[in-house]
Amino acid sequence: MILQILLVASALGALVYFVRSGQTVGVRASKRLAFGLFVVVNIYAVLRPEDVTVLARLVGVGRGTDLIVYLLVVGFVFGMLNTYLRDREISQHLTNLARQIAVRDAELTRREQDLERRLTVVEQRPSGTNGHHPTVSETGSDEVGTARTGMG
Repeated sequence: MILQILLVASALGALVYFVRSGQTVGVRASKRLAFGLFVVVNIYAVLRPEDVTVLARLVGVGRGTDLIVYLLVVGFVFGMLNTYLRDREISQHLTNLARQIAVRDAELTRREQDLERRLTVVEQRPSGTNGHHPTVSETGSDEVGTARTGMG
Protein backbone atom coordinates (compact mmCIF):
# COMPACT_ATOMS: atom_id res chain seq x y z
CA MET A 1 0.00 0.00 0.00
CA ILE A 2 2.83 2.43 0.82
CA LEU A 3 4.53 1.65 -2.49
CA GLN A 4 1.29 2.32 -4.37
CA ILE A 5 0.96 5.70 -2.68
CA LEU A 6 4.56 6.59 -3.55
CA LEU A 7 4.13 5.49 -7.19
CA VAL A 8 0.87 7.42 -7.63
CA ALA A 9 2.41 10.49 -5.99
CA SER A 10 5.44 10.22 -8.29
CA ALA A 11 3.23 9.96 -11.37
CA LEU A 12 1.16 12.95 -10.30
CA GLY A 13 4.33 14.90 -9.47
CA ALA A 14 5.70 14.17 -12.94
CA LEU A 15 2.42 15.33 -14.50
CA VAL A 16 2.39 18.56 -12.46
CA TYR A 17 6.03 19.24 -13.35
CA PHE A 18 5.36 18.59 -17.04
CA VAL A 19 2.30 20.85 -17.10
CA ARG A 20 3.83 23.67 -15.05
CA SER A 21 7.27 23.78 -16.64
CA GLY A 22 7.93 26.76 -18.91
CA GLN A 23 8.69 24.46 -21.82
CA THR A 24 5.09 23.29 -22.28
CA VAL A 25 4.42 26.12 -24.73
CA GLY A 26 6.71 24.51 -27.29
CA VAL A 27 5.42 20.99 -26.64
CA ARG A 28 2.85 19.83 -29.14
CA ALA A 29 -0.64 19.04 -27.95
CA SER A 30 -0.27 15.41 -29.04
CA LYS A 31 2.73 15.01 -26.75
CA ARG A 32 0.84 16.59 -23.86
CA LEU A 33 -2.08 14.26 -24.39
CA ALA A 34 0.18 11.24 -24.71
CA PHE A 35 1.99 12.10 -21.49
CA GLY A 36 -1.31 12.70 -19.68
CA LEU A 37 -2.63 9.35 -20.94
CA PHE A 38 0.61 7.68 -19.85
CA VAL A 39 0.20 9.04 -16.32
CA VAL A 40 -3.44 7.95 -16.15
CA VAL A 41 -2.59 4.43 -17.36
CA ASN A 42 0.35 4.34 -14.95
CA ILE A 43 -1.85 5.25 -11.99
CA TYR A 44 -4.48 2.70 -13.06
CA ALA A 45 -1.81 -0.03 -13.39
CA VAL A 46 -0.45 0.78 -9.93
CA LEU A 47 -3.89 0.74 -8.30
CA ARG A 48 -5.26 -2.30 -10.21
CA PRO A 49 -2.36 -4.64 -11.09
CA GLU A 50 -4.74 -7.59 -11.54
CA ASP A 51 -6.43 -5.82 -14.45
CA VAL A 52 -3.04 -5.39 -16.14
CA THR A 53 -2.43 -9.12 -15.81
CA VAL A 54 -5.86 -9.87 -17.34
CA LEU A 55 -5.11 -7.48 -20.21
CA ALA A 56 -1.69 -9.08 -20.69
CA ARG A 57 -3.24 -12.54 -21.00
CA LEU A 58 -5.81 -11.20 -23.48
CA VAL A 59 -3.02 -9.96 -25.78
CA GLY A 60 -0.94 -13.11 -25.37
CA VAL A 61 1.57 -12.08 -22.71
CA GLY A 62 1.90 -14.16 -19.56
CA ARG A 63 2.12 -11.47 -16.88
CA GLY A 64 1.10 -7.83 -16.51
CA THR A 65 4.66 -6.93 -15.55
CA ASP A 66 5.93 -8.29 -18.85
CA LEU A 67 3.32 -6.28 -20.76
CA ILE A 68 4.38 -3.12 -18.96
CA VAL A 69 8.05 -3.79 -19.74
CA TYR A 70 7.25 -4.34 -23.43
CA LEU A 71 5.23 -1.12 -23.57
CA LEU A 72 8.03 0.78 -21.85
CA VAL A 73 10.53 -0.52 -24.41
CA VAL A 74 8.28 0.70 -27.25
CA GLY A 75 7.86 4.05 -25.49
CA PHE A 76 11.61 4.32 -25.01
CA VAL A 77 12.23 3.66 -28.70
CA PHE A 78 9.73 6.36 -29.68
CA GLY A 79 11.34 8.77 -27.21
CA MET A 80 14.81 8.08 -28.58
CA LEU A 81 13.58 8.50 -32.15
CA ASN A 82 11.95 11.80 -31.24
CA THR A 83 15.17 12.98 -29.57
CA TYR A 84 17.24 11.93 -32.58
CA LEU A 85 14.97 13.74 -35.04
CA ARG A 86 14.92 16.90 -32.91
CA ASP A 87 18.71 16.78 -32.56
CA ARG A 88 19.10 16.39 -36.32
CA GLU A 89 16.78 19.36 -36.93
CA ILE A 90 18.74 21.53 -34.48
CA SER A 91 21.98 20.47 -36.16
CA GLN A 92 20.60 21.49 -39.55
CA HIS A 93 19.56 24.89 -38.15
CA LEU A 94 23.04 25.41 -36.70
CA THR A 95 24.62 24.49 -40.04
CA ASN A 96 22.40 27.01 -41.85
CA LEU A 97 23.23 29.71 -39.31
CA ALA A 98 26.95 29.01 -39.63
CA ARG A 99 26.69 29.32 -43.42
CA GLN A 100 24.82 32.62 -43.16
CA ILE A 101 27.39 33.99 -40.73
CA ALA A 102 30.26 32.88 -42.97
CA VAL A 103 28.70 34.57 -46.01
CA ARG A 104 28.02 37.74 -44.02
CA ASP A 105 31.56 37.81 -42.65
CA ALA A 106 33.02 37.29 -46.12
CA GLU A 107 30.89 40.13 -47.48
CA LEU A 108 31.95 42.43 -44.63
CA THR A 109 35.61 41.54 -45.19
CA ARG A 110 35.24 42.25 -48.91
CA ARG A 111 33.61 45.61 -48.20
CA GLU A 112 36.32 46.54 -45.69
CA GLN A 113 39.06 45.66 -48.18
CA ASP A 114 37.30 47.68 -50.90
CA LEU A 115 36.99 50.64 -48.54
CA GLU A 116 40.66 50.39 -47.55
CA ARG A 117 41.64 50.24 -51.23
CA ARG A 118 39.58 53.36 -51.97
CA LEU A 119 41.05 55.20 -49.00
CA THR A 120 44.56 54.28 -50.15
CA VAL A 121 43.83 55.62 -53.65
CA VAL A 122 42.46 58.87 -52.20
CA GLU A 123 45.48 59.27 -49.91
CA GLN A 124 47.90 58.70 -52.80
CA ARG A 125 46.40 61.43 -55.04
CA PRO A 126 48.36 64.65 -55.42
CA SER A 127 47.43 67.20 -52.79
CA GLY A 128 46.61 69.89 -55.36
CA THR A 129 43.59 68.05 -56.74
CA ASN A 130 41.94 67.60 -53.35
CA GLY A 131 40.23 64.44 -54.60
CA HIS A 132 38.37 66.16 -57.44
CA HIS A 133 38.64 65.55 -61.18
CA PRO A 134 41.13 67.86 -62.85
CA THR A 135 39.64 70.75 -64.76
CA VAL A 136 40.69 71.98 -68.20
CA SER A 137 43.08 74.50 -66.69
CA GLU A 138 44.71 71.88 -64.45
CA THR A 139 45.43 69.43 -67.28
CA GLY A 140 46.80 72.06 -69.60
CA SER A 141 44.78 70.79 -72.53
CA ASP A 142 41.26 70.62 -73.73
CA GLU A 143 40.98 66.80 -73.61
CA VAL A 144 38.75 66.67 -70.56
CA GLY A 145 36.44 69.38 -71.88
CA THR A 146 36.18 67.63 -75.24
CA ALA A 147 35.41 64.32 -73.55
CA ARG A 148 32.72 65.87 -71.39
CA THR A 149 30.89 67.66 -74.15
CA GLY A 150 31.40 65.03 -76.80
CA MET A 151 32.89 67.56 -79.22
CA GLY A 152 36.19 66.99 -80.73
